[in-house]
Amino acid sequence: STRELAAWLEGRMREGEDLAFLIGGPDGLASEVLTRSDFTLSLSRLTLPHALARVLLTEQLYRAHSLLTHHPYHRD
Repeated sequence: STRELAAWLEGRMREGEDLAFLIGGPDGLASEVLTRSDFTLSLSRLTLPHALARVLLTEQLYRAHSLLTHHPYHRD
């Protein structure tokens, strides 16, 4: 959920950690990548083109950030 993503982002920002977001191919990411990940996020159960996945990820990050900064963009 957006609130879970916002809480995760808040923790990473508080700790000053660098973030990297990976977008997998049609079959997802390799199991080695997933086991090294601290957090996984599914944008959809559909297979999306990379350009659309980037737009959706950007919007979700913006929405989570708006929650953390009390911006009125996100509505429950």
